Amino acid sequence: MKLSQGLKMAIKSVLSNKLRTILSMLGILIGVATVIALVAMGRASANEVADQVASLGTSQVSVNITGRGSVTTLSIDEAEAFADIDGIEAVAPIVSSTGYAKFGGTSVTVSVLGITPDYEIAQEFSVQDGRYIAAPDIANRQKVALIGTQTAKDLFEDEGEDPQEAVGKKITINGYIFTIVGLLESKGESLTGSNDEKILIPISTGQKIFDQSGVSTIYVKVADGSDMDQVVGDLESSLYAKFADEDAYRVSNQEDAMETLNSVNETMNRQLIYVAAISLVVGGIGIMNIMLVSVTERTREIGIRKSLGAKKRDILFQFLVESVTISGLGGAVGIVLGYIASFIIGIAMGTETEVPLNTVMLSFGFSAFVGVVFGFIPANKAASLRPVDALRHD
Repeated sequence: MKLSQGLKMAIKSVLSNKLRTILSMLGILIGVATVIALVAMGRASANEVADQVASLGTSQVSVNITGRGSVTTLSIDEAEAFADIDGIEAVAPIVSSTGYAKFGGTSVTVSVLGITPDYEIAQEFSVQDGRYIAAPDIANRQKVALIGTQTAKDLFEDEGEDPQEAVGKKITINGYIFTIVGLLESKGESLTGSNDEKILIPISTGQKIFDQSGVSTIYVKVADGSDMDQVVGDLESSLYAKFADEDAYRVSNQEDAMETLNSVNETMNRQLIYVAAISLVVGGIGIMNIMLVSVTERTREIGIRKSLGAKKRDILFQFLVESVTISGLGGAVGIVLGYIASFIIGIAMGTETEVPLNTVMLSFGFSAFVGVVFGFIPANKAASLRPVDALRHD
């Protein structure tokens, strides 16, 4: 039997039983669409992570001190001494705590950070109005504050005040009266949460009101990203000289964070794809069942064809082509639905999705392979029928 003739007969058989064909290809369709949608979701998540890490800056390093024994923090002077390391542009030690800010009758719970002037450089976080924290503010423990855009809205809008005119207003933080000297620029969300729901105050003032004598978090800005490994190594050497214990500190940069998050993301997506592959196998079992029913229904037809000279390989080929046609159609429709789903996912996640061509080809190829594997049993059964027995079948 020629391939063209087998395809014509397969398509004719598929179209003559539309409902059965749709039910047969449903499992394959869902499996292929799910694989494509999950891959698109994974790529969207990876793009979102990359954007968030880029917003934090690829030349930034964070140092977290856990400490051992009686020494669990560094002093401000010890932290700022890291600025002497070659390749470091800025060092910004911080103290942080949850604070309760109040203006008029409105109060909010907000993250309060005690900072130094170099925080602006180290975190690339400037003001859009007013001024930044200055050295005299720290030396004199001034009660001045920089306020994030979202915190300004939360505090002032309900009181009928314009959040954009926050500079000069007085608020209370944990009962202490602070004067707002700067409105921070909007930076949106990042891996560490919202950058706009913050209040920044002088680090010395933060130590006083939060009763913290040392610092355990330090942000470092590397002048040249190509020197990142060297700077991280020098930081770790300095910290080891201080604590003599590698478990007493952790130095990490944004590239490490992105690699870790992408690794976790890829692992989760891989597991989800395995689940989607199971639905392809289930779809193949459905095709096998339908094809076995088809063999039973067409037993007399098979007997007539064999009595007219059709060979075993002709019958086997015909039913295999029908099985692959059904699975191939399911795969093709699944690809279309998968692309539609990826488009919807991109809109929902607010980021660009991407479906690699090799994923599409692999999904379609696997669906055709499933058709061959699960179509062989009913095709072999049909091809093995004896003409005499087949013609006797009612």
